[in-house]
Amino acid sequence: MGNVSAGGVEGGGVVEGGVVAIVPAAGIGSRFGGGVKKTFYELDGKPVLIRTLEALERVELISEIIPALREEDHGRLRQYLSQYAITKVKKIAPGGKERQDSVWNALRLVARGTTTVAVHDGVRPFATPAFISGLIGALNENDVAHAPSVAGWDAVVPGLMPKDTIKEVTAEGSVRATLRRESLVAVQTPQVFLYKSLFAAYEKAMARGFYATDDSALVEAAGGRVRIAPGLPENIKITTPADIMVSEAIILGAKDQRRVGPKGQRRGR
Repeated sequence: MGNVSAGGVEGGGVVEGGVVAIVPAAGIGSRFGGGVKKTFYELDGKPVLIRTLEALERVELISEIIPALREEDHGRLRQYLSQYAITKVKKIAPGGKERQDSVWNALRLVARGTTTVAVHDGVRPFATPAFISGLIGALNENDVAHAPSVAGWDAVVPGLMPKDTIKEVTAEGSVRATLRRESLVAVQTPQVFLYKSLFAAYEKAMARGFYATDDSALVEAAGGRVRIAPGLPENIKITTPADIMVSEAIILGAKDQRRVGPKGQRRGR
């Protein structure tokens, strides 16, 4: 794809070669239950995955989106792409056995000349375009929420300090240590990488058979530098039925905000 202008995008800049967003969405959802894949579960009448893709579609810096799904879901996704006018998906990667396999399949479809890749969970439908744009801008313009320069970093990853006390335990359930929350973060996606750094990290990991629970861990294992940026509280990952209740509350809250006027007065009746 050609260069993409960042006109009007919060936190943006011109990213050579554009930004490619990879969206792993091939999970079987064993913890979700209900007989419906969580990627296609409808929140307020719209599939979770489509909500995620729509947010990425609205980020001007992103030139292409590559979802990774199981082969039997490709046709269904194409129908939704047409129905919801999502145009940045040019190809769909085959889903793998593990999330990491899915991302690797998509990463190998990224065009040469790409400098930046964002990896975003397909079941995180509440990351806003402004939030995503800010993370991309943070990696490419050395500005993580006005924090010190991030020049020389290979990735920017959003994270939130945990609210609960975290304890390290043994396999038998015995407490080994109580960890300091001040030094812990619960990371989210999208995670934004220099393409060359992520590709090299994946090559090393796949050759060794090393699997991690998030992409930045592979970059860390390869010696790369990862910076944490402020996360977004509502940017939840839908994993269990309880997450659906939280999601519905987020959607309802957003609707209420849209109905409130500039001085806190509700519009209409």
